[in-house]
Amino acid sequence: MTAATEKNATVFGANGFVGRALVSHLKERGYQVRESVREDTSWRGADLGHAFYTIGLTADFRSRPFETIDAHVTLLTDILRGARFTSFVYCSSTRVYGTTSSTDEDTPIPALPSNPDHLYNLSKLMGEAACLGAGLSNARVARLSNVFGRDLASQNFLTSILRDAIETGRVHLRSALDSEKDYVWVGDVVRALEAIAVSGDAPITNVAYGHNTTHREILDQIRALTGAEVSIEAGAPRVAFPAIATSRLDQLGVTERTSLSAMMADLVATFRNV
Repeated sequence: MTAATEKNATVFGANGFVGRALVSHLKERGYQVRESVREDTSWRGADLGHAFYTIGLTADFRSRPFETIDAHVTLLTDILRGARFTSFVYCSSTRVYGTTSSTDEDTPIPALPSNPDHLYNLSKLMGEAACLGAGLSNARVARLSNVFGRDLASQNFLTSILRDAIETGRVHLRSALDSEKDYVWVGDVVRALEAIAVSGDAPITNVAYGHNTTHREILDQIRALTGAEVSIEAGAPRVAFPAIATSRLDQLGVTERTSLSAMMADLVATFRNV
């Protein structure tokens, strides 16, 4: 592998939140970056260098099941068969651990095909299998936790409550204050993806902060920063995800990670400035 090849990269999904951040990071690191969106086919037969697959559907997978499968599996397999690459990193999700008690990367993951909520997990796992079960020694999987950053267009929980707090001065929760999950800063995510591509040797690596944050912790900060009123829906359930194991990420040297609480003031200021 030549020095030139080492500094070539392709980002699929370059117009998405993680994709845009990854393109910027790689360019800052001196890579020549090919930016590819879903409709682009210029990658066919090309040498992609370090390839990163960040295409995916999240919040709307229930209403768009076939598009979800296309994004997580169909286009992926076309690329794996139709291009060359130094390494290939497929962005999966720690959401697949929703049916397990362990978040170790080697833990077996059960799923029920007749459950519409499991479509996302099954499609992501099929994408992982396409990378790891096809004899591609240079393909790896990064299971991303709940990525946060200055993503004003997102419909995820964090962005939605920040938007409500700034625009209306009120936040209404439909899940209990002791609900919790792992949030990982997008800047740490892109550092991790580069490390997995260049020096990772494990087939699957969790990319997460490593500790959960509760709704209560988030809302206490938002109230202090914005003065917003918070209400909780009667009978709101507790929704808690298991803490994500990060020993493989630590071994790659991505040990200094930014907490959500450290970035909250920055996020509030970003929304206020729009």
